[in-house]
Amino acid sequence: MLTISDFPHINAGLNASSTVLLIIGILLIKRGRWRAHAVMMILASLVSAAFLACYLIYHYKTGEQSTRHMSWLPTWLRTVYLLILFPHLLLAFFMLPMIVLTLYRAYRRQWDRHRKIARPTFYIWLYVSVTGVVIYWMLYHLFPSMKG
Repeated sequence: MLTISDFPHINAGLNASSTVLLIIGILLIKRGRWRAHAVMMILASLVSAAFLACYLIYHYKTGEQSTRHMSWLPTWLRTVYLLILFPHLLLAFFMLPMIVLTLYRAYRRQWDRHRKIARPTFYIWLYVSVTGVVIYWMLYHLFPSMKG
């Protein structure tokens, strides 16, 4: 039976899946396999949408899950964590409209405009997906007491 405590693990799996799909998608477009690329990017979008839904449900059900119990961590490690977390959060905020715009331009066959936004969107999306897994690993495996 699935419980709310399973959601962080599901979210990490969805982020990891998104990362794999993004990498496959970029490799396919570099090989000129644009239809397969489109399939991978649509799948990455669906997986990321599932992540967002699960993330919002989890935080709605559990309330604010802060990392206020980090005081015992060495300063350098706390700094590393925050240096990963803050850009992750900021870029995640801007990533959604960029993904929508990129998909819209592909749908409208505006290839020049699609390519212009697709490159930065890919790198931001990849960063957010990878750091999402890293943050999960730090919170739930490396230092689970950080969750408080």
